[in-house]
Amino acid sequence: MSLVTLSGLSLSVRPVRADDGPLLKAFYARVTTDDLRFRFLSGVNQVSDDQIMLMTNVDHKQTEDFLAFAGDELAATAMVAKDPSGERAEVAISVRADFKQKGIGWTLLDHAAQYAKASGAKTLEAVESRQNQPAISVERDFGFSIKPYDGDSTLVIVTKQLS
Repeated sequence: MSLVTLSGLSLSVRPVRADDGPLLKAFYARVTTDDLRFRFLSGVNQVSDDQIMLMTNVDHKQTEDFLAFAGDELAATAMVAKDPSGERAEVAISVRADFKQKGIGWTLLDHAAQYAKASGAKTLEAVESRQNQPAISVERDFGFSIKPYDGDSTLVIVTKQLS
C-alpha cells in the first residue's frame, strides 16, 4: 500500500513478515534512546531478540505490525493490537530518528485508525509517557482525548472513538 505524508513523502507500507527480524533490529538501532523508552515504556537501550521475535510473529488478525518504507529505508513501524473482543485496539508507533518531522507519525496513526476501524474496533488507544509530548500533541490533533493512567502518574492513556 502507498501512503503520502502531509510533507509529500511517499511511503510504501506492508505488514511485517516472519523474516523481518534483521530489518527490525537494524531499524531500532536507529531509533533514539528516548523514543525506545517511549515505545516500550521501559529503559531499554536496545530491542532484544525476544522482542523482535514477538513483533515478527504476529497473527495478522488480533495483532498487526505495519512497516513503512521511504524508498528502500525502513522509516517507521506501527503496531495495532486488538483486545479479545476486537472492539478496542492499542497502537504503538516508532519513527526512525532521521525520518522525524516529515509527517510519518501522523500518517501511520491515520493508517492504524483506519485499519482498526475496518477490522471492527470501536476505540483506538495508546499508552504514552507524559514526557512524550510530541506524540501526545499529534494524538491530540488527531482527535484523541488524554486521561491519566490509573496507577501510574508517569503515564497517560490517549483514546479515540472510531465509530
